Amino acid sequence: MGNGPALEADFPDPTILQDDYGRWWAFATNSGGRQVQVATANSVYGDWKLLDTDMLPVSPSWATGANTWAPDVRQLSDGTYVMYFSGEAKADPAHHCVGFATSASISGPYTPSDEPFACDLSVGGAIDPSGFVDDDGRRYVAYKVDGNSIGNGGLCNNGIAPLVDTPIILQEVDQDGVTKIGDPVTILDRTDADGPLVEAPSIMLTDDGVYVLFFSSGCFTDPTYNVNYATASSVAGPYTRAFTPVVVSGQSALMSPGGATGLASTLGWWDLPYMAFHANCDQGRCMHTSQLMTWDLTVALVW
Repeated sequence: MGNGPALEADFPDPTILQDDYGRWWAFATNSGGRQVQVATANSVYGDWKLLDTDMLPVSPSWATGANTWAPDVRQLSDGTYVMYFSGEAKADPAHHCVGFATSASISGPYTPSDEPFACDLSVGGAIDPSGFVDDDGRRYVAYKVDGNSIGNGGLCNNGIAPLVDTPIILQEVDQDGVTKIGDPVTILDRTDADGPLVEAPSIMLTDDGVYVLFFSSGCFTDPTYNVNYATASSVAGPYTRAFTPVVVSGQSALMSPGGATGLASTLGWWDLPYMAFHANCDQGRCMHTSQLMTWDLTVALVW
């Protein structure tokens, strides 16, 4: 990993995955006139190249087309791809909804659905979707109810009492990645120690059968932002928070790290899992990549 970013560009909330040929792809929050950014590399530590391509060139009818956040791309069992993302709601641009788009190829373009996946504006809307496939093949989407968007002001609009809940939700979906199965469940929520929110969920299953829920707490504009995690023996929890975050401000000269994606290796038990996250940089928020060490209920970056 080293001390420097993997990509020296404004590339917030990155998600990473490999295609069928071993090439790495990263997708990120809007910047540079693109709703969904994309970068590629031959190695997770390699020479990442930011492409001049908008992976979501057409907005869904429910979204404004501005402030498209935290995309997450997953390959489906039929070889096609689904992109989950957070779009600014036309009905109330102060809030976001979780949407989805599909493509026959990882390289896109992705065609959005005109129906959002999660969009309860009465509780603040929804952001930060992330897909997960369990070892039995069942699929899930985790996301955050964006309660701080209806908060009472202060840090991340939720620093003044009474503070609003910002639960992380888990929804089972069918093999198409979007058809909901059963009711959503809350798997984590903010506590006083988290400050204004928890957000940016990402679930990973270790070789030891431990479910790791990565999340950020604090506020992305503040040094309190971090990459934290909780563990469980079931994808639906209950999740127990770790005593120590994965990464916080000050580690390896990073400032306000967060918005992480954890990714189990597809090569086997001998290869370590991967993580991508952003941290403040001169360009805005740059992507960092690293491998992870996991043992028992502990997760740590390989610095």
